[in-house]
Amino acid sequence: MANTPKIGDTVGDFRLPGGRLDGETFQRADYTLCEQRGKPLILAFYPGDDTPVCTAQLCSYSDGLAELESAGATVWGISPQGVDSHERFARNRGLRMPLLSDEGRTVARSFGITAPLIGLRRSVFIIDSDSRLHWKHVTAVGATYPPATTLNAHLDCLTT
Repeated sequence: MANTPKIGDTVGDFRLPGGRLDGETFQRADYTLCEQRGKPLILAFYPGDDTPVCTAQLCSYSDGLAELESAGATVWGISPQGVDSHERFARNRGLRMPLLSDEGRTVARSFGITAPLIGLRRSVFIIDSDSRLHWKHVTAVGATYPPATTLNAHLDCLTT
């Protein structure tokens, strides 16, 4: 298993399929890291759609999305489920951030967060506007996650 990137490392580009709930329409698209250059990006890796902790985490970020976006950031949720599963999850929970599908766990492996049984460790990475890793939170077990207020505090450090 690869190591997680270190703070200050440049994060390699990737492309994943996904979608975002926009009103009643789930807009499907491919998402690439290079298209986010120039603004901060929060990558929230989570083990599975519609599981208790993952639901609490993604709902928390969706509820705090306006504040995260006002800090200039984009938020992507990434898990191994397919885009159809993500669409059901987004519709059932009213999630407004893009949910990306890493079915082969290629991106999770590049971040060093794959794990036996659960597929990947719950992890959050903040990438700055130059594609460098600014902050990370990687869990061993996966029952905790940083709240949106913590992410906002780290985003504030990017602008000061």
